[in-house]
Amino acid sequence: MKFFIDTANLDEIREAAAMGVLDGVTTNPSLMAKVGVSNVTEHYRKICEAVDGDVSAEVISTDVDGMIKEGLELIKIHENITVKIPMIKDGVKAIKALASEGIKINCTLIFNPIQALVAAKAGAKYVSPFIGRLDDIGQDGMELIHDIRLIFDNYGMETQILAASVRHNQHLLSCAKAGADVVTMPFNVIESMIKHPLTDSGLAKFLADHKKSMG
Repeated sequence: MKFFIDTANLDEIREAAAMGVLDGVTTNPSLMAKVGVSNVTEHYRKICEAVDGDVSAEVISTDVDGMIKEGLELIKIHENITVKIPMIKDGVKAIKALASEGIKINCTLIFNPIQALVAAKAGAKYVSPFIGRLDDIGQDGMELIHDIRLIFDNYGMETQILAASVRHNQHLLSCAKAGADVVTMPFNVIESMIKHPLTDSGLAKFLADHKKSMG
């Protein structure tokens, strides 16, 4: 399983990369606005330089010509750029056009397995099902991951399942069990992966015993 970080915060990206387990980055206009980005192109370039892996850069157009034009501009920024396109009709057309040129695509805002199947058939490298947002409205987000995995395996599809809207460690664990190829998560979830109260108390005891033995 690949670990991506879902942020536009360069400090968080660099800290996650320093752990040695980061495989890529996803971001979006909302995350860019959250950290006050003024030059989006330059910020994407800095993100790409901070991590050795795919970096999803989202288009903001909603018409096919606009998305294609933006996608062609985004890939000029860095070889790690993956163009992030929403699951709408014109988005599917743009995915097909750009993927036909060998451009990596992440189809975002997936909320049912048929959307994922359509994106995969259009040529997306990644599909991004939003499990946390489904949980928020009383649906089981993990059921979506299971369904997509089953469909992709049935037909030998190479499109990767990139689980998004991950809120906590249980989401991460469930995605790993379900066979998601990638999980993208905020920095606090990445930090929480290595934490356990028994680890902390065990280490404290080891250090205390060592101090006693050294007199």
